[in-house]
Amino acid sequence: MAMTRSANPALRSKAFKEVFGTAVSSDSMTLDGTVNKTGLMLFILIAGATLTWSNPQATSGWMMLGVIGGFITAMVTVFKMEWARYTAPLYALLEGFFIGGISSIFEAQYPGIVIQAVLLTFGTAAAMLFVYKTGIIKVTQKFRIGVIAATGGIFIAYFLSFILGFFGVHMNFLFGGGLFGIVFNLVVIGVAAMNLILDFDFIEEAAASNAPKYMEWYGAFGLMVTLVWLYIEFLRLLASLQRR
Repeated sequence: MAMTRSANPALRSKAFKEVFGTAVSSDSMTLDGTVNKTGLMLFILIAGATLTWSNPQATSGWMMLGVIGGFITAMVTVFKMEWARYTAPLYALLEGFFIGGISSIFEAQYPGIVIQAVLLTFGTAAAMLFVYKTGIIKVTQKFRIGVIAATGGIFIAYFLSFILGFFGVHMNFLFGGGLFGIVFNLVVIGVAAMNLILDFDFIEEAAASNAPKYMEWYGAFGLMVTLVWLYIEFLRLLASLQRR
């Protein structure tokens, strides 16, 4: 079976090609195993978020640890897939620190926003799984290329905004609460949702190709990356709508 590509850099085609055929059937990646490990990572993330949420005085410190530690752990996981059984849970914990901190900040400004963002995130994930499994959206090569290109464009925009911020230049037309910013935010959410479909397809094909057991952790890690991204975008969107 030919392996497809995912826009998610954690679920890149090369990663799975390198390990195809190396696992015996009794120690191969399965869909059920990936689902279970995704659930465990969500539990770890929530535990980390709860710790940060319950210590508002130390929010900035926890968030900094989560951002820097999460990024480093993610990079290690991407380039050392066989370590995923150890680094993926650590990534979930560190992202939990970040999610808990930023959620507490948004909740203080807009009471009730966190539960709304959580429901929208999981609702979107469920909807994307439904349209993928029922074939309403088919993962064709054109679909993959479109999502990959859109994802790359979005991250270039975020990177430029980050760099320009050091020089006092702020792209408020994209990331502010104006109408154009809200439209851009909706587009980003749509692209993140399409990434979930690519992730589902990628993991399903990897499991069918008998990837090694540790790839269950790697697949769960890739899904977590997209879910965290989607949650942050929903927080931004809801905050912008409430400001208006």
